[in-house]
Amino acid sequence: MAIKSGQRFIRENRAPRVHIEYEVETYGARQKVELPFVMGVMSDLSGKSHVERKATDQRDFVDFDMDNFDQRMEAIAPRAAFAVDNSLSGDGKLAVDLTFRSMEDFSPGQVARNVEPLAKLLEARTQLEDLLSYMDGKNGAQELLDKVLKDPDLLAALSAAKQAKAAEADAAPDVPTNGAA
Repeated sequence: MAIKSGQRFIRENRAPRVHIEYEVETYGARQKVELPFVMGVMSDLSGKSHVERKATDQRDFVDFDMDNFDQRMEAIAPRAAFAVDNSLSGDGKLAVDLTFRSMEDFSPGQVARNVEPLAKLLEARTQLEDLLSYMDGKNGAQELLDKVLKDPDLLAALSAAKQAKAAEADAAPDVPTNGAA
């Protein structure tokens, strides 16, 4: 992961900003001892998590570092649930319920995949990008696409065929693919 290597590079090549040191006299010789900088955060950062939490006085400190951050996030499963104005359809509110299990879950694409109306738009965008790359370099592809888009009957027939295929796939019973009955 690029994040880990970048953080590791900074840690190895940049001196820490906080230096706490004191002088100690041992056997008549003075020497400087540097204390490590340790920070403890006492806060409930889990939001509306479904994970059961211990009482505050029963909780222990937990080490977070760049190597175990995603595992800690998965264990805590912080959750945010709220409603926002629906700017897609322009009416009402849109319920948003996000559970974060890794740093990747904070990326815009992953947030969009977890909000149903945005996930549909993202899927349509992905399909359009796939179509664009499929059409690249194909003679006559642009003319064929223009013909389909200009003919409403053909467009309706293609749309109905896709919906029928999706309905058929949803209605079909799960059949084992390994040949077992």
